[in-house]
Amino acid sequence: MVKNPSSSMPSLAALLGLVAVAGYKNRDKIGDFIKTMTAGAAPSGSASTTAGQAPSGGLGDLVDSFRTKGLGDIVDSWVGTGANKPVSETQMSQGIDTSIIDALAAQTGLSREELLKRLAQVLPQVVDGMTPQGRMPG
Repeated sequence: MVKNPSSSMPSLAALLGLVAVAGYKNRDKIGDFIKTMTAGAAPSGSASTTAGQAPSGGLGDLVDSFRTKGLGDIVDSWVGTGANKPVSETQMSQGIDTSIIDALAAQTGLSREELLKRLAQVLPQVVDGMTPQGRMPG
C-alpha cells in the first residue's frame, strides 16, 4: 500500500520513530517539531476533520489505530483537554501495528521492549502537544 505522496502529514512510522528516538531525549520539543511539520502544509480543501474524527497521516493513523484496538479512551484523553491517561507497554503494543514496532526497533537499534517503554513514556505528551485545543490538526 502506497501513501499519497502529496500528503503533508508524516507517516505513522516516521512519527513514532521520531518520538521514540528524539522524543525521549527532547520530550518538550518533539510535539512542536511534529506540529510544525504538519501545520498549514496540507493543500486547502484536503483532510477536513470533525469532532471525533482523525485526519489521515501519522497522527490520524495513530489515533485511529488505538481506537480500533479498543484503546480509544486512552488516546482520546491525549487528544482532549483533560489529563492524559497513562498507557502501558502492553497497550502500546496493542495500539500500534506489530510490523511498525518491529521495523522501528530494527531501524533505531532499540529492543522492542525499550522502544515500547519509550513510546509509552513520551507519546501521550506528544499527542497532547499536537492537539492543544483538544482537536486534531486539520
